[in-house]
Amino acid sequence: MNSIDESHLRRAIELARLARNSGDAPFGSLLVDQSGAVVMEAHNTVLSEGDISAHPEFKIACWVARQMSADAAAKATLFTSCQPCEMCSGAIDRSGIGRVVFALSEAQLNEVRGNAGYPKVPQFGPYLYEAAAAPVRDHYKAR
Repeated sequence: MNSIDESHLRRAIELARLARNSGDAPFGSLLVDQSGAVVMEAHNTVLSEGDISAHPEFKIACWVARQMSADAAAKATLFTSCQPCEMCSGAIDRSGIGRVVFALSEAQLNEVRGNAGYPKVPQFGPYLYEAAAAPVRDHYKAR
C-alpha cells in the first residue's frame, strides 16, 4: 500500500466514524477513479434507511454498474473500512470494479465486535437440476 492508498483508506475509516455517529453501523467506503479522483463516498445506512442492503460497498457497486463504463470501472479502486461481506463482494464482482483495498479483515472485524454477526441460515439443495437448468441455459444461449 502506498501513501495515496493509505490516505483513501483513512477517509473510508472516517466515513465509518460518521456512520457510527449518525446511529448506523460503522462502515465507510469510497470509490477512486484511475486519475486518483474520489468519484463517490458512502457509509452504512442500514438502520437509518431500514434497508439491509444499504452497505456502502453495495451502494457504490450498484452505482458503478449503472453509471460507469466497463473500462472505467476496471480502472477504479474501492477503498473500504472493512473487508466486504458476501453480499457486497458479489455486487463488486458484478460491477467490474478493478480493485478493493480494505482496512479490517472479516476475521479482525469478528474479533473486534466479539463475533456478533448474524447466524447462518441453513440452505438445502441442489434439487430439480434439469427443470432449473433449462431457463438458465436458454438465457445464455440467446446472447
